[in-house]
Amino acid sequence: MKKIVLMVAVAACVAFASQSVQASAVQTSVENVMQDDFMKIEVKELPQVVQDAIAKSYEGSTVKEAYVAGTDGAKKYKVVLVDKDQKEQTVVLNEQGEVIE
Repeated sequence: MKKIVLMVAVAACVAFASQSVQASAVQTSVENVMQDDFMKIEVKELPQVVQDAIAKSYEGSTVKEAYVAGTDGAKKYKVVLVDKDQKEQTVVLNEQGEVIE
């Protein structure tokens, strides 16, 4: 009788553990889709004009992550900035360094 109860408990633990892993995988895929067709790029790949605009308008902030979307002549850059208080802010700029959206 004890073996049956133990087997049921082990089976329940395995079932709950596998559901947790599946939920984690779904959450990760949803986060990737929510980037609005932006592709991650290296911060150093941002055009100089965009870097200059960020330095001027968001003085004291550093670029944590950078993303790009669109084609030549119509590119948009999404940047995640971190200020001196470690607060994150997301900004979208065009190729001329102008804030959009």
